[in-house]
Amino acid sequence: MQYIALGNLTYNFLCASHWLWQLSPDIKWLNHSLLEMSYTFITFPITTLMFLARYPEGQGLQRILRHYLFWIVLYAGVEIILLMRGNIIYKYGWSLGWSILFDCIMFSFLRLHHKKPLLTLIISVPMAIFWILYFVIPVYVPIEKR
Repeated sequence: MQYIALGNLTYNFLCASHWLWQLSPDIKWLNHSLLEMSYTFITFPITTLMFLARYPEGQGLQRILRHYLFWIVLYAGVEIILLMRGNIIYKYGWSLGWSILFDCIMFSFLRLHHKKPLLTLIISVPMAIFWILYFVIPVYVPIEKR
């Protein structure tokens, strides 16, 4: 649960003022920061716990693939609803397709982190560097000047 929270906090820090996607809530008092904090500390940890707690250990490859597919489709479905309602905005080349690919990687990494946390942290670094370079995230520019 800490791994996914750390990942979301890292995204929000590195992409501050240069978000690839941004949530736009309907509720006026619920600004971007409060919404991201609720995702970071409530939504993502709870769904991670549910994903890992119901992981079909030893139940065959087909059952495992269905488990991953369920969670990827769930996350993508929520994002499609947010997109249709105008509650998520994509920028700088990000799209629903990138989100779905990211979900596939994220759920794989969540499982790997559960089994081999150090290895997951090590391979997360080059993965993060890939996203930074591919989407030209200006990490070298101070946040207030982005």
